[in-house]
Amino acid sequence: MPYTRRHVLRLGTATLVVAAVPAVSLPALAAAAVTADLVIYGATSAGIAAAVTARRLGRSALIVEPGAHVGGLSTGGLGMTDSGVKAAIGGLAGEFYRRVYAKYNGTAVTPTSPARFTFEPHVAATIFDELLAEAAVPVYLNTRLSGVTMSGNRITELACDNGQAFRAPMFVDATYEGDLMARAGVGWTAGREANSAYGETINGVQLRSGHQFNRFVDPYVTAGSAASGLLPGISAAPVAPTGSGDGRIQAYNFRMCLTQAANRIPFAKPTGYDAIGYEPLARYVQAGYTGPFFTTHQVGGGKTDSNNDGAFSTDFIGQNYTYPTASYATRASMVEEHRVYQQGLMWFLANDPRLPASVRSATASWGLAADEFTGNGGWPTQLYIREARRMVSAYVMTEADCRGGRTAADSVGLASYTMDSHNCQRVVVAGALKNEGDVQIGVPQPFGISYRSIVPVESQCANLLVPVCLSASHIAYGSIRMEPVFMILAQSAATAAHLAITAGSAVQQVPIASLQARLRADGQLLTWPLTTPGEIVVDSSTSAGVTRAGVWLKSTSIAGYHGADYEHDDNTNKGVNRLRFTPAIPVTGSYQVFLRWTSHANRASNVPVDVCAGGTVTTRTVDQRTGGGQWVSLGTFTLPAGSSPTAASVLIRTEATDGYVVADAARFVAA
Repeated sequence: MPYTRRHVLRLGTATLVVAAVPAVSLPALAAAAVTADLVIYGATSAGIAAAVTARRLGRSALIVEPGAHVGGLSTGGLGMTDSGVKAAIGGLAGEFYRRVYAKYNGTAVTPTSPARFTFEPHVAATIFDELLAEAAVPVYLNTRLSGVTMSGNRITELACDNGQAFRAPMFVDATYEGDLMARAGVGWTAGREANSAYGETINGVQLRSGHQFNRFVDPYVTAGSAASGLLPGISAAPVAPTGSGDGRIQAYNFRMCLTQAANRIPFAKPTGYDAIGYEPLARYVQAGYTGPFFTTHQVGGGKTDSNNDGAFSTDFIGQNYTYPTASYATRASMVEEHRVYQQGLMWFLANDPRLPASVRSATASWGLAADEFTGNGGWPTQLYIREARRMVSAYVMTEADCRGGRTAADSVGLASYTMDSHNCQRVVVAGALKNEGDVQIGVPQPFGISYRSIVPVESQCANLLVPVCLSASHIAYGSIRMEPVFMILAQSAATAAHLAITAGSAVQQVPIASLQARLRADGQLLTWPLTTPGEIVVDSSTSAGVTRAGVWLKSTSIAGYHGADYEHDDNTNKGVNRLRFTPAIPVTGSYQVFLRWTSHANRASNVPVDVCAGGTVTTRTVDQRTGGGQWVSLGTFTLPAGSSPTAASVLIRTEATDGYVVADAARFVAA
């Protein structure tokens, strides 16, 4: 059988496909174990990033993939990257998106070249192929984990169902499901924690307005008759109190690559189609709903990344609860059920006579891209596993990390996307159909992810790193679970594995300072705002270096602030309210001084700011109606060493100001 792409690496007597999609099944392999410095389970984008990083650090690495698909969601249809703050994406992840730009524009890839975050699936697959080929990484496809051998708290060998075994001093679980982690006896959880578990506010059961039925839809087989039973996929259980924990997980779907090109593949009725499954949508349309029914975000080549949109769309809500712990065979059946549901939905939208002709014709104007997923009839080969197992380790990322309420000192990468959970169940509320579980709450700025959250408790496993199914609450994982972040954390995981091998230590004992220094040298971004050598930041949300007069109120209502929050004068007590930032200057010298605030039309346009430098006061006036969310220079000053308000400080005053005055942070950078 020919490969669709031609990267093949010969290792001993075995021929291994390197990132070929679709892949042939491997022949029977020799019983002797294959060894490497780093064995990675899962050829997701994270698995590829980990392997390439290890090779660039001079280590041998290989990937074991239970299926035939390489690249995870990044090659599986998610061509409109959920990136959050793009400037927070560094390292190998940033390089991947720069390679995307270069592929479309025929330009060179450099550390400062432009990045592109939308792409066709086959383009992403080609780039991953090239990265794997350049690094000479073997990928063992269709090789499923069947057992793990432990020596004390260390993995020594992975056994797979084709008789092959893999040995290494270090391992990475890069699967979306956390299978290696679980086999190694590492603690994990699945589902939603109660808000009380970690002091959160938006975890657990959440009956909200997002992707919600906003018209009355009868949930019963015979409308108006509870005795007729509920339509398929609707829970009969009463809705638990808001914030209650349960075992439910957010819905999965396929990210379709659609086109309106003449050679598109029309939506076909799948075998197993049952119209009753789409009855709620039919009733919703009859009640006046006109769409949207799915997204059509353009990614290039006249193609889309089409995702769930609305109360009844491509998410197969409530049909994935057992997926995280299911066998490979059962998972395959569940993937098939998701395919039948979603293909059936598209056929329904394009053909069902109960729908208006306008809906049917609009849907039928789209079809599957004929040149994507060519071995699978144009249908994506990767189900979107939005959430499965999550490790429970020494540091659990929570809502507090996302909102800036706490900051991990051992950051190994940044996340910045909205705390995002898709709906988890369909329920009946006061006789009407509702969805439950959707949460979409933004984060104020990029936040650091703790190294402790990607390594297990040492007593459980000392040579495993988990950059995908990391230690996080359900709602924090909703922000972290993005492909760029998985690649970022995988680079950090492989770097830590390299340092642990060098030191002969457990991954938990890798010195954080050494790890962070190596990561920064390789382009990884670890803190936000991005810092530079010789930089000192004094933030209003910390006590050190901040003094106040009058009354200042904390707020997070306007994005763009530094740290956990900002403060404002409530537009009162003018001339009384003052706030001073005093840095600890390490060495006498020339420093550029910056101030930060958040902007709004209600802000003051004439805020007086005094810069104290060596006993001299220079007053600037800043307009806080503009320039928010960035560092605004106040000038360059000579500042003496030490920590003295008269020698080096920034004072924000409020007298005669014409609106709210904001105090967020000051920054001092050695010139």
